[in-house]
Amino acid sequence: MTRLFPRIHAFEIDDQPWFPPFLRQRVQTVLRLTWEASIPILQSSSPAERVARLLGEHLDSIDDYGFIDFCAGAGGPTPAIERHVNANRDPTKPGIPFIMTDIYPHVKSWERDAARSPNISYVTKPVDATAAPDFLLDRFRGSKDSSSSTGGDGIVSYAEMATMKETDHVIKPRKIFRLFNLAFHHFDDPLAKSILADTVKTSDAFGIFELQQRTFSSFMMLNILYLSIFVVAPFYALMNLDLVAFVFTWFLPIIPVVITFDGYISSLRTRTPDEVEALLRTCGAGNVEDWEIRGGTERHFWPFGYLEWIICTKKSSAS
Repeated sequence: MTRLFPRIHAFEIDDQPWFPPFLRQRVQTVLRLTWEASIPILQSSSPAERVARLLGEHLDSIDDYGFIDFCAGAGGPTPAIERHVNANRDPTKPGIPFIMTDIYPHVKSWERDAARSPNISYVTKPVDATAAPDFLLDRFRGSKDSSSSTGGDGIVSYAEMATMKETDHVIKPRKIFRLFNLAFHHFDDPLAKSILADTVKTSDAFGIFELQQRTFSSFMMLNILYLSIFVVAPFYALMNLDLVAFVFTWFLPIIPVVITFDGYISSLRTRTPDEVEALLRTCGAGNVEDWEIRGGTERHFWPFGYLEWIICTKKSSAS
């Protein structure tokens, strides 16, 4: 797809500390619904379902992986991705685990997600993606210290630990896959390089999934989303008894304006697979030549909506 502009790292309103949290929560709810939506005729499957399929296609054995979302926000698409990944699995086998983390933890939202699925857990403490803590990585490395389901490390509700035999002290070791869902475009180049350097050192694979690009189609899709919010808001407000969402959509349209403005900026910020690869090769970590990067786009909403995906694996992990 032809990029209209070079990458521009402008500011997004939702990132600003002065943006009210009660509005940020509802902006993130709209983004989450966008990931989960599957509208007949216009969408054959939701973006989250497409991500789950891509993971299955590009990881030789998805059963060997555990997934950590390092920028989970209010939950984003991770719970939906987990649901689709585990949907058709043998019920006698343990589910593939997902852990949600963020530098600013959204514990209340994550509690609801974890309550719906035994395969979802979360970290109550802030987690810096540039320096993944050992207590988190050890959950998938099979460390003896990772055998308790709750504790001082702040990790809550890990399914494999809940189903372990009492005599077991070590969970099944897994390869670590870092998820960046609608997140990597938020990082400027120095921060992105720091995150990639830590990823190369401590993980076996990572994925970057975005719903926008620097393309004409992406900007058109955002215009459609802007109008759609006005249509959906009354029904959402009624079903969820959320008068605030209705007021700040129809009477003071801050929510649709912020989503659309930030969407334009996100489009300008989003990197191509080649640009991510260039950062990876210059991030300062060793052994980057041992990593293989793949990427592409898939239309998720006719005619303008495209999912941009990048999946990068250690060659030893992919083989």
